[in-house]
Parts: sequence; structure tokens; C-alpha cells
Amino acid sequence: MQLKIMMPKKKHLSASRAPLILFLCQMISALEVPLDPKLLEDLVQPPTITQQSPKDYIIDPRENIVIQCEAKGKPPPSFSWTRNGTHFDIDKDPLVTMKSGSGTLTVNIMSEGKAETYEGVYQCTARNERGAAISNNIVIRPSRSPLWTKEKLERITLRNGQSLVLPCRPPVGLPPPIIFWMDNSFQRLPQSERVSQGLNGDLYFSNVLPEDTREDYICYARFNHTQTIQQKQPISVKVISVDELNDTIAANLSDTEFYGAKSHRERPPTFLTPEGNASRKEELRGNVLSLECIAEGLPTPIIYWIKEDGTLPINRTFYRNFKKTLQIVQVTEADSGNYQCIAKNALGAIHHVISVTVKAAPYWIIAPQNLVLSPGEDGTLICRANGNPKPRISWLLNGVPIEIAPDDPSRKIDGDTIIFSNVQERSSAVYQCNASNEYGYLLANAFVNVLAEPPRILTSADTLYQVIANRPALLDCAFFGSPLPTIEWFKGAKGSALREDIYVLHENGTLEIPVAQKDSTGTYTCVARNKLGMAKNDIHLEIKDPTRIIKQPEYAVVQRGSTVSFECIVKHDHTLIPTVMWLKDHRELPSDGRFTVDKDHLVVADVNDDDGGTYTCVANTTLDNVSASAVLRVVDVPNPPFDLELTDQLDRSVQLSWTPGDDNNSPISKFIIEYEDAMHEPGLWHHQTEVPGAQTTAQLKLSPYVNYSFRVMAVNSLGRSLPSEASEQYLTKAAEPDKNPTAVEGLGSEPDNLVITWKPLNGFESNGPGLQYKVSWRQKDGDDEWTSMVVADVSKYIVSGTPTFVPYLIKVQALNDAGFAPEPAVVLGHSGEDLPMVAPGNVHVNVVNSTLAEVHWDPVPLKSIRGHLQGYRIYYWKAQSLSTRNRRHIEKKILTFQGSKTHGMLPGLEPFSHYTLNVRVVNGKGEGPASPDRVFNTPEGVPSAPSSLKIVNPTLDSLTLEWEPPSHPNGVLTEYTLKYQPINSTHELGPLVDLKIPANKTRWTLKNLNFSTRYKFYFYAQTAAGSGNQITEEAITTVDEGKMAMASRQVDIATQGWFIGLMCAVALLILILLIVCFIRRNKGGKYPVKEKEDAHADPEIQPMKEDDGTFGEYSDAEDHKPLKKGSRTPSDRTVKKEDSDDSLVDYGEGVNGQFNEDGSFIGQYSGKKEKEPAEGNESSEAPSPVNAMNSFV
Repeated sequence: MQLKIMMPKKKHLSASRAPLILFLCQMISALEVPLDPKLLEDLVQPPTITQQSPKDYIIDPRENIVIQCEAKGKPPPSFSWTRNGTHFDIDKDPLVTMKSGSGTLTVNIMSEGKAETYEGVYQCTARNERGAAISNNIVIRPSRSPLWTKEKLERITLRNGQSLVLPCRPPVGLPPPIIFWMDNSFQRLPQSERVSQGLNGDLYFSNVLPEDTREDYICYARFNHTQTIQQKQPISVKVISVDELNDTIAANLSDTEFYGAKSHRERPPTFLTPEGNASRKEELRGNVLSLECIAEGLPTPIIYWIKEDGTLPINRTFYRNFKKTLQIVQVTEADSGNYQCIAKNALGAIHHVISVTVKAAPYWIIAPQNLVLSPGEDGTLICRANGNPKPRISWLLNGVPIEIAPDDPSRKIDGDTIIFSNVQERSSAVYQCNASNEYGYLLANAFVNVLAEPPRILTSADTLYQVIANRPALLDCAFFGSPLPTIEWFKGAKGSALREDIYVLHENGTLEIPVAQKDSTGTYTCVARNKLGMAKNDIHLEIKDPTRIIKQPEYAVVQRGSTVSFECIVKHDHTLIPTVMWLKDHRELPSDGRFTVDKDHLVVADVNDDDGGTYTCVANTTLDNVSASAVLRVVDVPNPPFDLELTDQLDRSVQLSWTPGDDNNSPISKFIIEYEDAMHEPGLWHHQTEVPGAQTTAQLKLSPYVNYSFRVMAVNSLGRSLPSEASEQYLTKAAEPDKNPTAVEGLGSEPDNLVITWKPLNGFESNGPGLQYKVSWRQKDGDDEWTSMVVADVSKYIVSGTPTFVPYLIKVQALNDAGFAPEPAVVLGHSGEDLPMVAPGNVHVNVVNSTLAEVHWDPVPLKSIRGHLQGYRIYYWKAQSLSTRNRRHIEKKILTFQGSKTHGMLPGLEPFSHYTLNVRVVNGKGEGPASPDRVFNTPEGVPSAPSSLKIVNPTLDSLTLEWEPPSHPNGVLTEYTLKYQPINSTHELGPLVDLKIPANKTRWTLKNLNFSTRYKFYFYAQTAAGSGNQITEEAITTVDEGKMAMASRQVDIATQGWFIGLMCAVALLILILLIVCFIRRNKGGKYPVKEKEDAHADPEIQPMKEDDGTFGEYSDAEDHKPLKKGSRTPSDRTVKKEDSDDSLVDYGEGVNGQFNEDGSFIGQYSGKKEKEPAEGNESSEAPSPVNAMNSFV
């Protein structure tokens, strides 16, 4: 089944199970002949004008005249010309030639002849066997650029404020010249609302000023066609003021000798052009309507425009010449009406109404179109035009008025329409339609070509179309035939059905698939049929995957000088090869080595301001292209401000204004203003103030007698700009000082003087020249008057001959050449100090404990101090130790107690010692005499640990201990205490044995100990005050094999049979075990015991010493001084404790000699002690190899 659809333009078709067959028909009208070269070679066609010269053809008389006329047709047309309505015989004029195969004429006037000879109206005719086409009437006129007529121009003299019009009146040229005013230096004269050039070329002055005086007002006329410029004679203008005229000149000049007679006073506007209150203007449709109003007046009037009966068209209205000219482009009949211009100044207003009428030369409504008909068909030629007034329509046939042309029964004329019916080949001709009115004409050629041609498909066979998925696919099938063929489309070799797809068929035979999918791929067949035959063509369609950017470049903000990278990753159809390019602001990247492009990235190094913009990644294939853009914003610290200006300059303030520099894409948050005092501190800039970033002025407070310069810095989020250029300098006037010196003090350097010091004013604070200081003083408690002395710009004054340490009232006042500063504040000072005269009395000592004593004393009289009381100072020293009775080097210690304290604590004393002390009062000058020495003794304290402890002569059941007494007994030793306990193989501690040893012993032997047993010893000394710190040590009794064997014989156990059997069994088991171990060892394996020992090896276990048979050192976890791995004690097994000294730091943990306000020592007095021996089984020691052996045996 086939479906045939009639379509004027295009149809939408849907496919069902039936094959898709699409048809193209056309209503009975013209058939367009395609411009296919092969087709045109075979088809007969009437002439058609393709190119011709303009209707109004202005030529350059210095060049050859070329009149164009080109046409096409089959067979090729021949050409002829008429001139001024009569035949132009080209062959008779040797200067005229016609281009071969063309109708274009060339008149060679460069060799001889004149252009004026060939002025006239020319028309070209192109003719072949099917008809004749004609060109427009071409009016040939040579361009003209005549010279200005000679004229003598008088100088124009007028008063300031009068109006003036300088006439141009250029010569009439063809085409009209372009007018402009310049001076002798070929510089355009400046124009403004006051001075402007009119449409007629005149120069209008609404009012003149003295600066308008010049000798060279020159009007120029430029003739573009001949590229020439003509110049008028210069006009001289002199503008004078009435005030400049003296009485003599005024007496010799009358008002009539001036240009015009108007007063130079202010006046309301009047129009210079146009004249009167109303005028008329006519313009043709499509042209530019230009309306002009120029007014004079003082002050200069302003021009306004309105349309009385409507509004001005928004998009077509423009104001020129400082709104003195109103222009409306592409004017239409709707723009007709009344336009009012209003001139207004402060003294009044005036208006002028311009009535505008828009006429129209003929313009096409429907231009006639070529007709290609087949024999027996019908058709029409329509020629419809409009204009104002209405144009007249006339028809020509092959260039001849149709009224005198041969009759054709198939043709009927109905006004602007020619109707054809049942045409035959003899009906072929070229018709001309002429539409004309008083403003112009239109001429159009349209042929009627009657052809009988079978269908032809012009699209190349087997054309392959590649289309991106989801986009329209357009399959072309250009065709021709007469009568007009119908078009049929099939898909697939067998016309397979297309289901539920939508297709669009265009008039030119193109099949459109609005949204192509993958299943649209295939072969499509186009078939063209008319009554004379049939033609077909296959079209192939492939659908490709679209190109996509899966990773787009991203917006970036970078600082100037850094590097930025944009990423662009493209995915595409594997059969297409994409090209990726980068654009900046839609142009190619700059040819700069800083731009680097690789596969997926664009890298811009050392970014500068010009690099900011939009970067676009464009991926192109042969079928599609995609793009993605990102903006790069380059930021940096702002550029420095500029154009600093000082205004409102007052004595104590000034206004600073500036122009901000470029913010470099980061808004300015604030401005920092600094100043330089070129008089006092040149080159040194100080902070003045800060203002917000939106502010460009600042009111600055100033000080007198400073030579200011200012500079401004802009601040944004990235930092501070460079400073601006310094402003102009501004020197403020001198004034008396605003303030007095600070830090005024009065202190004596000697007992009989008073040294008055102060911090002087700096140059900025001096407020004027001649800075000095008035120093005044008097005794506080006396009735004396103030004594004053004016000194130069110094910072110290010494008053001599004063009593010792007497209070004085002091003041220092600044002054300069302009006057005194405000009254200064009074300060209390003292004359010089002397050493105290009296020692503290009633000194007594209260011993608190063995290391702390409290000292009390009576204060000295205040008058005897002779200065500022600083405090009291205690000197104390240890004379000797009561326990040793040996004298040592005396080291005195000092404690100072601030203020008026009468007691203090002496910490860090050594127990059981003899001390001496005295007390002295201290002032700013030094110490007074010492009090009588006081002696006191400290009670006994606990001793330090014994200096050393070593174990010697270990035997099977005994150990001998040797030690040295404590280095600091801190009293009389009463006895030693020795505690010890055994440690078994599981590191458990045995029962603790407590033993008292006389104080005079330094050696002790312990007997009846277990053999091969480790013991831990705790040893410390005692005085009447208690026990001291302990020292610990460990040792092991030895193994004696001979004695073990002797003991066995004594028991006679070896002769017992059961014992012998047991020993043999044990020996056999050991032998078997050794054999097994040997075998496993040879195989590289490890027996389980070995593995366990390897896994739990104890780093504290040391091999037995070969020299004395004793075992290595053993470290108890409870000991506070554990032995490091692999360490050894000295060979004599001694452990020494460092000697103590007399430093206060020994008392308390980390005490550094600080004291409380009352002089007491800060910190604890108890020292560290080692842990007491453990009573339970808390040892975590590794098993002893000796104990392990004992357990085994």
C-alpha cells in the first residue's frame, strides 16, 4: 500500500507496518530550475539579467567608464544597447568595447575622449530564442568637484556674548561634498553645545567668547568620488568685550560697525535655523530623516525634541550634533507628523514645529517570479508594488510594450497579474513589469519557460550521511522534471516498514528525521516520477555517538604571578577523531610560551592581568562540536592610588582626595593614609588614619609647624598596594605647644643635688621654632616660692646644694617662639639619698627545725634611713658542723626582705650546725651598718644515705657487707639498720630479716645463709632525729660441689641401691634427650625448651663469671635504680651516692631559692626516700639460673 500526500510546503508523516512512500506535489504554479551545471547544459532557458550597473551611475572622469550587463540563458544570450532611447551602435565608436560573452561595455576615455561625451541614459538587452531581458535605465553622469569662487572676506568683529553664523556655501558638486571646519594646521575646530556645524555646512555660534577669536576659520569640502578636498578662504573673527574699549575707541566706533547690534547681556533663545515658528520637511521612505534646530542665546540654550501626535521610535531615533539634530533611520509613512524642537535657557524657551511628510518611491509587494511550466499547464505572473503616490504598473514582452506585442491565446492580462492557461512551447518569453511614480521606478524581468522533461535526481548517488544521535537528519534528494515530479521515499532494499517514527518531507525533496536514533541507520531510497518517466537514488545514513565533555573546566581565581590549570576531558564516538582547541574570549590563545596545552589540560604560568577572561575548551569532530567555558579571574593587591589633591587647607585640618587605582578584581576594603614631616623627620612615614574602601576623600587633623606630605595605600583581601606618589607639601602655621613633656621625675644622684629629668617633645610636637622648657621646683614642706629656669631643648636639669633626701615639687613646661604650653602637672620628687646611719636593733633568732629558722628585728627610725626604704638584708653563714667539728671555708649567704618587714625565715639550713647572722637596713644608696652578730645552732636531723655499700667474699652460706658512713650525718649516728630477704626462682621475696648494727662499724658478715640464693639488702643509718635514706644492693651465695659430694658420702646415700637405680634412670633419660636434641639440631630444628627460652629470653640474666664462680648482676623491679641491660657494677660491688652540698636547692623537690612575702622558704623540706622493702612476694624478676638448677636437682 502506498500513501500519497499533497503538500504546499512540508508534511509530517508517521510510518505504520506498510512501507513508507512519501510524495511531493506542487500546486499549479512556477517550477524553479535548479542551478545545477549539468542540468543547465541540457535545458533551454530564456535570458535572465544577473548583474547590471546602478540606475544613477556617477563615474570618475579620470578613469575608463565600465557599464555592466551580465546575463545567463540557454542558448547563451546576445547583447545590445540603447542610448537615450535609440540604438547604440558599438561598432561605430572605437572607444567602446563589449566584453566577450557578456554585455558589459568599456569606454576607453583615459587615452582620448571626454567623460561628458558619454553622459546619457543606457539600457542593455539580452536575447536568445526563448525571449529578451532588459536592464534598468542606467543614467551615466561624471562626478564634479568645482572650486570655490574667489571672494574677499572681511574680518568679523563682535562683542562678547553675541551670536554668529560663519557661512560655508560650498560649490555644487556631483555627488554633494562632505563639509567640515578646520584651522590652518588641519586640526578640526572644537564643537560643543555652544558652537556647532549645521546640516548646510555653516558654523553656528549660540554666543561668542573671547577664546573664539582666531584668524583661520576655514571651511573644507571633500569630494569623495574624486578624492579631492576644496578649501574656502579663511575667515577672521575678533571677539571683544565692552570693558576693553576705552573712551577714545568708543567715540570713534558706532554700533553699526560691529557685527550685529545685539547687546552682550543675557537673553532668551531665538532660532538661527530654521526661521520662523514652523517649517515643512519631505523625505522618502527608507531614507534617513534629519531635522535640525540651532538656537542662539545667553546662556547657551539646550535643545529638546518631541513628536506632537505620537512618540519617537525607540530603536530608530538618534540625536546628533549635541541634540541639535534629530535623525530617524529607515523612515516609514508612519513617521509622518509634526515634530517640535524646543530651545530653552534660564531666561526663557522658544519652539519650532516641523511638519514631516514621508513619500515613497515604488517598492515591491510581490515581484514577478520565473515560471517553468510543462505543456498544457496553467500559471500566473504577479507584479504588485506600492508607493506614495500609488505607482502605475505596465507590462512589457521581450522588452516591447505588451500592447504592441504579438497576441498569445494562452495569455490574459488583469492589471498587475498575467494569467496563463494551457501553455505551449511557443508561450515561452521574458516579461518585464515596470512600477513607477514621480519618485522613481522598479523594473523586473520574469520569464515563462515551457518545458517537457522526464524526472532527474540531482543528488549524487549513494551519498553517505553521518549524523550525531538525537539530532535532525536531513537526507537530500534534489530533483527536476517538467511536469513537476512526485517524490517517494523508502527505507531498506525491500521497503521495510518504519514503525512509530515521525518524518518531515520538504518541498525540495529532502527527508528530515527530526530526532535520529541508532535504529535510524540504514539505506533510504528516493524515487521521482512524472508522466514522462521515473528516477531513483539510494542514500545511506549512519548515526554516531555525540561528543561530550565529561570533565569541564572550572571557575578559577588566582593571584597575579601564580599558575592556573584548566581541565577538559572529552568522550567521543570511537570512529570519529576529535580535535581539542582552547580559546580565550572566543579568540585563539595568545602566542605566548606561558600557555601550555596537553591532552586534557590548559596550563597558564606566571598569570598576569591580561590573562583574565573566559577560557573555552572546544572539541570538534567532522560531525559535531561541543564546548565548555570557565572564567579566570586574576586578582592581586590593588594598584596604588593616584591624583592626590589637598583642598580646604586650614591651620589644623586639610581635606585629602585621591583616585583609586585598579582593584585587580578584589574589592578595596580600606585606604591607609600616611604622612611625612619633611621638616623634622624627612624620609620617615607615619600612620595618619584609615578610611573605608568606598571613600576617596578624608578630612585630616594636622599639627602646627609641620611640613606635611601625604601618601595613600589601598588594601584588599590579598594585601596592601604600593604607596601612591606623595602629595604636594603643606606647611602648617606655628603655634604654642599643645602639650608638656612627659615622664617628669626628680631624683638625686648625689646627697646634695636634685636631678630633674623628662621626656622631651619631638619635633612634630614642638608646634613651632625655638622649643625650650621652663623647669620649676620648690621644697614640698617649706614656704619657699617656685624657683624656675628656662633651658634649651634638653631632657635634664640638675639643682645643686639641696638638703639630703628632701621632698620637692617639680613641674616642667614647654614653650616656643609662639608661646607657652598649658600649665603643667606638679610631680613629687626627692633630693639625693645617703647611706642609712643606724643598724636594726633587738635581733633574735627562733630555730623552727633543723633546716629552718625565723629572725626578728626592730625597725630603724625613718629619719636615719636618709632615703627610700628598700628593705632589710640578713647576712648569715655556717661557722662549723657540730658533728665533725672541723672548720671549713665560710660562705656567707644573703636574704633581702622588701619593704618594712621586721621578720623573715631562713630556709635551707644544715642540721646540727653552728650559724652566725646580722641584719642591715637598705635604701636607694646602699646598706646601713650591720647589727651585732647573733649565733644559733640547728638541731640534729636524719642522716643521708650511707655513702657506699658493697658485698665481698661471698661463700656457700655467708656474705660480708662493707660500707662508708653517710656524707651528711646531720647529727650523731646512733646505729645502722640492715634488712635483707631472699629472692626465689619465681622472683618472689622471702621473709624480711631486720638487724641492728652499732654506729661505729663499717663491716658486717652474715652467716648461715642458704647456698646459691639471691638476697636483697636495705641499709640505712640513724640519728636521734630518726632514720635516713636507705641504700640497696643484691648478691648471691656460691655453689660448692665438693662440699655437696662430701655431704652425700657422709649420708652414704650413694651406696643405696635405689639411689643408684634412680641415678642410672636419670642418666639414661638425659642420654636419650641429648641424642634427640642432637638429631633435631642436625636437622636445623629447635627443641621446644629451646624455643621457649628463645621466646622469653631475659636480658637481665648474665652468664656465670669464670673468675670467681659468681653469677652476674640481678636487678630487682622494686629497686629505684635498675641496672641497664648489659651493665656491670664496679668490681668491688660498691654503690656510691653523690655528696651533698650546702645549696638551698637540696631542700624540697625542685626548690630554687624562692621565698614567700614574709621571707619563708617556698617548697617542701622533706627529700625523696626509696621504697621500703616489700613484705610480700611482689618481685617480678626473671628466674635465676642457679635457682632453676636447684629446682631441677
